[in-house]
Amino acid sequence: MTAYTPLPIPPAALRELRDIDDAGRPMRPYIAREDGVPLDCVGSPLRCCLRAVQPGERVALVSYAPLRRWASDTGAEPGAYDEAGPVFIHAGECGEPRRPLGYPFARPGALRTIRRYNDAGRIVGGRLFEIPKDAEAGFDRVFEEAFAEPEVAVAHVRALEYGCFQFEVRRPRP
Repeated sequence: MTAYTPLPIPPAALRELRDIDDAGRPMRPYIAREDGVPLDCVGSPLRCCLRAVQPGERVALVSYAPLRRWASDTGAEPGAYDEAGPVFIHAGECGEPRRPLGYPFARPGALRTIRRYNDAGRIVGGRLFEIPKDAEAGFDRVFEEAFAEPEVAVAHVRALEYGCFQFEVRRPRP
């Protein structure tokens, strides 16, 4: 079991994204196919339930602004650090991630950036992270390092190659 909890996109945000995404565009769902028609997304990470897209699933690629969403819940003002990017979600309700989940999308050797933000929504650091063979222990260490800094409130995990948001981890409550 992981020391920290990877969080999917919250249900309320998913309901909104399934209508209008964070770039103001309507959702355009499609069926995931292995042959690349209309879009090959099989195996891509779903941020709604923190697992990979399976063939035949009805999914959508939407624009998501994780820091903006977190800030609206906490009263933070991220300013220029507010950014939106593409994420895959199920086009309809899919349920919560199964527990114990572990860290999602944790392929050894994959490169991630770990961005740290304070209570005001400002970036207070970041780090490159190569997922080790023992992915769970590696992620535990990187989050332990992040939250050892008292000003860090939330950490975002992003794929290095495309900058896509993977999941977030919030400071554990005492």
